[in-house]
Amino acid sequence: MSGYALLAHAWGAEVRGWDRARTPYLDHLPPGVEVEISDEPPAPPGGWEPFVSTAFAGRVAGRSRAELLAELVGLRDAIVVAGAHGKTTTTAMIAFVLHQLGRDPAFLIGGEVAQLGGNARAGTGWLVVEGDESDRTVEALQPRVAAVTNVDLDHHTTFASRAEVEELFERWLGTVPIVVRGAELAPYEGELAVVGEHNRRNAAVALAALEAIGVAPDDAERALAGFRGAARRLERRGESGGVEVFDDYGHHPVEVAAALEALNDDGRRILVLFQPHLYSRTRHLAREFGVALTVAGAVAVADIYPAREQAVEGVTGKLIVDALTELRPGLTVAWTPSVDDGATFLARRARPGDRLLTLGAGDVDRAVPLLLQALT
Repeated sequence: MSGYALLAHAWGAEVRGWDRARTPYLDHLPPGVEVEISDEPPAPPGGWEPFVSTAFAGRVAGRSRAELLAELVGLRDAIVVAGAHGKTTTTAMIAFVLHQLGRDPAFLIGGEVAQLGGNARAGTGWLVVEGDESDRTVEALQPRVAAVTNVDLDHHTTFASRAEVEELFERWLGTVPIVVRGAELAPYEGELAVVGEHNRRNAAVALAALEAIGVAPDDAERALAGFRGAARRLERRGESGGVEVFDDYGHHPVEVAAALEALNDDGRRILVLFQPHLYSRTRHLAREFGVALTVAGAVAVADIYPAREQAVEGVTGKLIVDALTELRPGLTVAWTPSVDDGATFLARRARPGDRLLTLGAGDVDRAVPLLLQALT
């Protein structure tokens, strides 16, 4: 919502807001946007139109986050990137290329991009937006260009099957003038600073979307070669005691497998601290997570980061540990409900030349400084 506030203010609206805690995202807001920090939301001022983030839906009266985003998309020529995996990186790639080519893009990205100065900007050019199918709200967006990286079943409380996800995207794409489908594109084979086959697929989608709005392919490829990634997307966080430490947002078996494949390009041993995200996803995909993690040299699994969900009896990270021990007997694996304990477990087993990866969409990244300290 901080990104939406930034754009709305820059494009002429009076904006103020509320949150329970101050986050780094608020630091990007201009001085004219007042944000109250308190345990309980204040009453909206008279005559103001309240919009409510998904986190507080049902608790605070107002229109949805998706409605505000749809209004913003309607104000500009827009590219919306959606899909189960890779949409943050792909959106960032498009915005980065437009920025490098002097086209002053506006953008709303679901992660920090250091080379762009944050996750949002109110430029004068094309608006580049990361869409969200998790609550079906992507269907409300009406851009000139829609790019779908891939289709997968990731949100089990919203969709009963992959077919339902496919139906949602097909309905949405049928309303958009220009469509880019990642499934129809070969991985990009040119120069990239980011690693992994998944990023070559992301790059193919980004370049196709850029070509669709008139960016010359040669110009786009030269600019894209300098893109160094988004925060928490296979981000190298440091080295200590001869061990490199990486952090990644991967929270689906496909994303876990992609991260491990990218880090294992030279055969080095990879130790993983994995924090599952959502009870529903863990319950449905525990075995698939186990399959993806079998290539690691050692694994510690923390308890589930609940996010918006309530606990489900019998569903914990131990389901993934049980799957791992069945799939690969003898693997060094531990059920460490605490992220701190998982960091300690792996730091004691790491040796020079290893790579250590914190993995998950919750707060597992807070283990990074603990690991760097413990490895010294």
